[in-house]
Amino acid sequence: MAESGIITGQYVRIHPTMASIGDRIFAQLIDWVVIFAYLAILIWIDVTLKMSDSVTMFVLFMLPPMFYTLLCEVFNQGRSIGKMIMKIRVIKQDGTSPSLGAYLMRWLLYLIDGPLTSFAGLVVMILTRDNQRLGDLAAGTVVIKQQKYKKIQISLDEYDYLAKNYTPRYPQASDLALEQIDIITRAINTRSDDYLQRLNQLAKKVQQKLNIEKKEANDLAFLQRIVRDYQYYALEEI
Repeated sequence: MAESGIITGQYVRIHPTMASIGDRIFAQLIDWVVIFAYLAILIWIDVTLKMSDSVTMFVLFMLPPMFYTLLCEVFNQGRSIGKMIMKIRVIKQDGTSPSLGAYLMRWLLYLIDGPLTSFAGLVVMILTRDNQRLGDLAAGTVVIKQQKYKKIQISLDEYDYLAKNYTPRYPQASDLALEQIDIITRAINTRSDDYLQRLNQLAKKVQQKLNIEKKEANDLAFLQRIVRDYQYYALEEI
């Protein structure tokens, strides 16, 4: 499976594994099975109950299968049932979740990509580096392996508040491991009765480990500064 580097909006490089063409084909086949099963059940209900409302039956026959993929991806984090089973999902090329417009573009262009036009999307996937069909190219999306995506250790949201002119205060923060930064972040975000005491103990351990003196007014501000400085130097290495 192809590895492809993605530069996020926060200038962080991640390396998700792109879903293979085989993954995407099997996911699509599963989705077709789901749709056919739905239609078979609907026909059985119609025959058994002898529903006479043709308008209702037309709506039930046409609309759910027609909007199946769009609704699944919009409300299930870029995954249809087939994609869930194959453990793949749709994301933007910058690593973020697609907008409604991006999902809509992918859905509309399936009329060109799909079997009605001799599987043009399959041909395009073979020719593109990241196995993108026309809908992906137009919407700026890729389909990636979900398991690999979950293993990415850098959260895209961690860097939102780092301004381009940010000035670090503790260069020693770059010596910390990502796991240690994660512990500090969780300590900051986990409130409890002994919250201030735990922050004080953690701040002392960080000062001792890095051999630095705290310049902030309190332990919370100090630990937040350590996390931000670490992130600043992590970006410098990219």
